[in-house]
Amino acid sequence: MAQKKTQQKKDKRENELIYGAHPIIEMLKAKKRKLVGIYTTKPLPKAWNRVQRYLPRSVPNIQYVTRAVLDRMTGSTEHMGVAAWVTPFQYRKKNFDPKQAPFLLLLDSVQDVRNLGAILRSAYCTGVNGVVLCEKYAAPITAAAIKASAGLAEHLDIYLAPSMKHAVLELKKSGYNMYMAVLQDGKNALEVGYKKPLCLVIGSEATGIAKDVRPYGELITLEQPDPDASFNASVAAGIFLFLLSSK
Repeated sequence: MAQKKTQQKKDKRENELIYGAHPIIEMLKAKKRKLVGIYTTKPLPKAWNRVQRYLPRSVPNIQYVTRAVLDRMTGSTEHMGVAAWVTPFQYRKKNFDPKQAPFLLLLDSVQDVRNLGAILRSAYCTGVNGVVLCEKYAAPITAAAIKASAGLAEHLDIYLAPSMKHAVLELKKSGYNMYMAVLQDGKNALEVGYKKPLCLVIGSEATGIAKDVRPYGELITLEQPDPDASFNASVAAGIFLFLLSSK
């Protein structure tokens, strides 16, 4: 028992906990990180059969616990009866090359992990080649963000820039055409002639894109019948991403 508790403490120090069938399955399919251990319930949950198909032959450290224990471990009731300790999320070490990644997404201070996850899900589904996040004032890629992305964040190539301005200037220098999604004072996004390589910039939920970086790109907007209403950040990002990918 003491050895098991020691292993659990080590897992918490060195690894990350993810939960839900889709995040675990996509993590196993992406093969970017290693499965350290897995928790489930007895009787086995319905989701277990789906997860089991992707598990390696030699599964390390399967432990059976109650749903209440999983609730406490994950801080959520949306774990579907399965959680896993995995090695840390691997960020890209270098910024992107426009020849290899002509379609990028840059997020400026998106702070809600569910919005972040939903945006990353849309990015994957619209064929984005890479995502740039900023270390300051932004939500990290947590288990909740991965859950909100349905696990698809596991497949994305993600670079962490030190700041928004640093990211924009670096991408401009590399040759990317920057398109800044704004609520107003931008060109109608349906009428813009987009040029690759391109990077779509989505701002924070509260203040949008920082004013000091707006001059470095073309401002685009989604025209709406009610100027006092606005799309949720993740919904707007999904619309812009679909529009740019189809253009």
